[in-house]
Amino acid sequence: MPKKIERKTLTLSKIAKLYSDEEAAYLHLESIRWSNGVVCPHCGSVNHSYLLNPQNGERITRTGTKSYRRVWKCGECREQFSVLVGTVMEDSRIPLSKWLLAFHEMSADKNGISSHELARKLDITQKSAWHLAHRIRYASERPPLSDKLQGTVEADETYFGGKAKNMHKAKREREIQGRGTVGKTAVLAVVERGGEVRSQVVENVNDATVRPILKANVDPQAILNTDTSPVYNQVGKEFAKHETVDHGKEEYVRGTAHINTAEGHFSQLKRSIDGTHHHVSAKHLDRYLAEFDYRYTTRKQEDGLRTEELIKRAVGKRLTYRKPIENSETLVKPSSD
Repeated sequence: MPKKIERKTLTLSKIAKLYSDEEAAYLHLESIRWSNGVVCPHCGSVNHSYLLNPQNGERITRTGTKSYRRVWKCGECREQFSVLVGTVMEDSRIPLSKWLLAFHEMSADKNGISSHELARKLDITQKSAWHLAHRIRYASERPPLSDKLQGTVEADETYFGGKAKNMHKAKREREIQGRGTVGKTAVLAVVERGGEVRSQVVENVNDATVRPILKANVDPQAILNTDTSPVYNQVGKEFAKHETVDHGKEEYVRGTAHINTAEGHFSQLKRSIDGTHHHVSAKHLDRYLAEFDYRYTTRKQEDGLRTEELIKRAVGKRLTYRKPIENSETLVKPSSD
């Protein structure tokens, strides 16, 4: 039976070593993904695989370069695999050591990191860095069937699409009406105080879209806090208690009733997107939300543990280059409306 792989917590000094040592990067990723024994991604058998030793102690790629990829073979289904199979890193030509550094950079910096900065740090093209970052954002998405939010939960919405004063006159007259939300992208967030945040793009902010999101994510015994928007009037009755604050009357806190946590999250999100990414595609906004939601939810963890958890989430997910570039021409900027 193969020896259990030793697992060490990531720190910045360990990341530096892994960044310069491709073999060490493979060993570390194996220790994270297979902490209880090597699992075949093809048949699911545990501890029935063995490491294939390359000829002459070296594994040479088709281009004639040396490869540090560790290849395993399953004793049950006889298929070969590496630790990258079945993850967002599969079929990537970017060295694994650079992948691990990217995971750490996107986990540790609360403002995120742009594809241009990531490209400079990893010494890869901006195009490759952009795709790599989208794969990691895809990995950061909340696992399905997660528990519902409990206790006191805040719900609020915001809009992305830029400020009217910065738009061309023709576009401003065509798209900006009423509250200035027409032509913008709406985002709804629900936040458990002291716990998790879940935000997502919604087509419209109305009862038909808000109700199913709140019902799916918030426990019926929770105390729901919102503003006085009529969108929450009916669905609020389906929770243990519904408390509101009237921003129109400059009421922001009344006892324990407020939505300051949700608004604080939106404020951080908009500052980060505006300062780091400058603008994002409306089609990809959900992926950026997943990235920021993950960092907020794991904010009390050390950077190393947050990075390892994100790497674990990379298993079972694939994202090809064609998918993220489809319909990516529509750009949005944070809005103060």
